[in-house]
Amino acid sequence: MSDRLLSVNAYTTLDLLDGEAEAHEFTESAYAVVNATAPRKNPDHVKLEMELDNAELEHLPAHADRVRLTPEQARTIAADLEKYASKVEANLDDSDD
Repeated sequence: MSDRLLSVNAYTTLDLLDGEAEAHEFTESAYAVVNATAPRKNPDHVKLEMELDNAELEHLPAHADRVRLTPEQARTIAADLEKYASKVEANLDDSDD
């Protein structure tokens, strides 16, 4: 990601994911970065960020999407991620048989 807006380093939550941007006129795929952080001093929210590698995009300008979450909202997302991860794992385990 040559012209990235998000910092990507050893502490980045996830990098080089398969990402997708969908609009009414187009759908584009590219590598993506997803990061979850909180402010170092006086943390008052959880920040969830995502950026697609704009070097691979034709229609979408370079940008990063961010949401500010309360601790409760972050835990709700974490619980859903756990629930769906278990569902996918169970399906993958069943398909191995």
